[in-house]
Amino acid sequence: MPAVSSIPPVPSGPPGARRPAPSGASAPVACPLLLTRVAAGFPSPADDYLDRPLDIAEHLVRHPEATFFLRAQGQSMTGAGIHDGDLLVVDRAVEPVHNKVAIVAVDGELTVKRLHLRGGRVVLMPENPDYAPLDVTGRDDVHVWGVVTYVVHAL
Repeated sequence: MPAVSSIPPVPSGPPGARRPAPSGASAPVACPLLLTRVAAGFPSPADDYLDRPLDIAEHLVRHPEATFFLRAQGQSMTGAGIHDGDLLVVDRAVEPVHNKVAIVAVDGELTVKRLHLRGGRVVLMPENPDYAPLDVTGRDDVHVWGVVTYVVHAL
């Protein structure tokens, strides 16, 4: 499998990224978590029983020092459930391997694409047939910033 450019250490993160608040900087936001799963029907009276409060960051951020949040722009990844304006949780500690959705800097511009690493080729694959794949094999101006681990999408 071809090597993808290693992730260079960038303390401030990619352009426009916001780093989570350092530990202790602000209180975590904790929301109630019901003990039961939700069905596509009417709620049960048993749903009045709550589990411990849920800090959403516990579920979305595995590596706080290596995690960034970015907003998606455009329509090239709609087939992967990533839409214009969605919030992307990007983890630089996750290895960018074949078929992962990643944030990649190409010629200084950030893009979100699925990594296709086969036969010595590195191709950035869109998830929308209206967009063409981008073969970046051997290019020096390509760097993987991190792997998208979650997408926060408003209904």
